[in-house]
Amino acid sequence: MEFKKKRNGGNMKTRSNSQTSLDESKVVKYLLIGTAVAFLSIMLVVPLITIFAEAFRKGIEAYFNSFTNEYVIQAIKLTLITAIIAVPLNLIFGLAASWAIAKYSFFGKSFLITLIDLPFAVSPVISGLVYVLLFGAQGWFGHWLIDNDIQIIFAVPGIVLATIFVTFPFVARELIPLMQEMGNDEEQAALLLGASGFQTFWKVTLPNIKWGLLYGVILCNARAMGEFGAVSVVSGHIQGVTNTMPLQVEILYNEYNFVAAFAVSTLLAILALLTLVLKYILEWKVQRKIKKLDNEE
Repeated sequence: MEFKKKRNGGNMKTRSNSQTSLDESKVVKYLLIGTAVAFLSIMLVVPLITIFAEAFRKGIEAYFNSFTNEYVIQAIKLTLITAIIAVPLNLIFGLAASWAIAKYSFFGKSFLITLIDLPFAVSPVISGLVYVLLFGAQGWFGHWLIDNDIQIIFAVPGIVLATIFVTFPFVARELIPLMQEMGNDEEQAALLLGASGFQTFWKVTLPNIKWGLLYGVILCNARAMGEFGAVSVVSGHIQGVTNTMPLQVEILYNEYNFVAAFAVSTLLAILALLTLVLKYILEWKVQRKIKKLDNEE
């Protein structure tokens, strides 16, 4: 009897400890979730609401009148031109680099991966300054560029170059792990069956990487249109000529034209929101595809 009592007492003690642990884990769980939600609300949601509230503070008419300004229109055009040039070039580089790294072994492979990560480690301001030192009037190629009447710094080419530098890792970084996980068995089989290199890429590789590729392009485009630091260094802040949207926002704000500044900012905010929505859709499609493959196996 005494043994049974001791055993029952031990079981009750164990259950009590387990219940205490569960209660503590729930407290920690909700505390962490609450902290994360509060942080995101303060750092992301509140600023986002503030942007739209300030943009529409004087009404819808004042909001849309902000986009009739000639300098604002030119800034939007330049931003789109920069993205149209930079994103396809980064797409080509990302495909080539990820294919080479994932499918082949060669000397300097680790160094190439390190170079791809370089823009993440270097301040955009420093990268812009590098272009000034290379192509500026007193730079290494400055005198040659002046003699041949070629202008890169304080012109559109400099803005495009700076944007390409800070955005080129995005596509490659999305595709490299995807291609490494995929392997090259399917490509080898297609080549053995007589398919050309282009047919193999178009029919075999691209369908397997299309969602990762699209995700990388979306991130690259968002960063290209929102880049400030590197572009600010090489642009010269010439209104109507070398100002992109982020730079125009700064100028409008410094001129105390708050409605126009926040109105232009809403375009960048909408771009960010669209990026998040597309990111969610792409991740959902990838997870759905993975589940489908698991069910087939």
